[in-house]
Amino acid sequence: MKIFVRTLLLTAMVLSASQAQAEILALLNYETKPEQIMRKEGLAVVDVDPKSPSFGKLLMEIPLPPDLVAHHIYFNRDKSKAYITALGKSVLHVMDLTRFPYRMKAVPVPDCQVLEDVVFSENSRTWYLTCMGSSNVVMGDAATDKPIKTIGSPAGGPAFIKYPHGISIHNGIDRVMITSTVRPSDLGDPGETVTVLEASTGKVLSTHKVSRKPSPSGEAPVEVMFMPGATPPVAYITNMYGGTLWMAAWNPATKGFGFSQVDDYGSRNHGVALEMEHTKKRDRLYVTTAKPGHVSVYDVSDPQKPKFLKAIPAAAGAHHLAFSPDERYLFVQNSLLNLPGMSDGSITVIDVAEGKPIASMDTLKNMGLNPNCIVLLPQRP
Repeated sequence: MKIFVRTLLLTAMVLSASQAQAEILALLNYETKPEQIMRKEGLAVVDVDPKSPSFGKLLMEIPLPPDLVAHHIYFNRDKSKAYITALGKSVLHVMDLTRFPYRMKAVPVPDCQVLEDVVFSENSRTWYLTCMGSSNVVMGDAATDKPIKTIGSPAGGPAFIKYPHGISIHNGIDRVMITSTVRPSDLGDPGETVTVLEASTGKVLSTHKVSRKPSPSGEAPVEVMFMPGATPPVAYITNMYGGTLWMAAWNPATKGFGFSQVDDYGSRNHGVALEMEHTKKRDRLYVTTAKPGHVSVYDVSDPQKPKFLKAIPAAAGAHHLAFSPDERYLFVQNSLLNLPGMSDGSITVIDVAEGKPIASMDTLKNMGLNPNCIVLLPQRP
């Protein structure tokens, strides 16, 4: 009898493991396409594994306020919580991923308008939130998720950072880098700089132009990312309107950065450079361009000498990226702010080894919805 029970338990464990491997669960936030009469927003859990029998199946929906304009989703460092930023309200939603059903709380951030990007300190104690509409940055306690400090302009003084959007942190050199992007009301008045802060204090240290053109260049740098493990530190910057990729290389002697252009997407008739992601080995960098929709691949084995390898077609509005846990697949969310010509609404599945798209997940698109971000839910034991 004991042998039979052990056999049943072993069989259940094997079945459970096989079922877990047969699906890849993505968390997406969505909104209705502009032509829809009734506006709707929400979070969706979808199986994006192209080999799964339930590929494209909508497994769960969590409604959100229709006027929130949920934008990005970020995990804290141990992936126990997901943070959802919003363009329409000064509220940061925080989802507890350790309990199921998931619990979500709304965190008021009254000093922040048009919430964009979130990063977390390496000790997991502090988060930094860029506020594109109020041109400031809010620091928060990552345990309680309460705002603790606002980094902004003195009363009557010049803008702290004009329309801050992208943000990245490197605690090893005590630096935060932030991009100056566009006026959120009409996507006009594009910036052309990145600003460097002292991470521990929030003190502004320097501002740097990331364009070869005369000012105002209209580059609109949008995202910045420190490459993990790079020695000395290196950060990459995407210029949304300029359609270029830039690099900031740390000089240990001067304790400052040197800036240089890495690539010009216009040479390949690609434009609107947006998001970046790297492999676990940190030898490849993937960058999306929304128009007409591609993913550019770079060899970054030497982070200071990135080499363009190829461009993989996605769909109009190619935006956020997410790797499957084994990095067999790369998932590309194709929609940018419901903008014409950049809102396909699909998820492109790319075979990383083959370097080509192999499937399209059209579930939300077929429902008249646009996904605004994609992350993969962490695998729990």
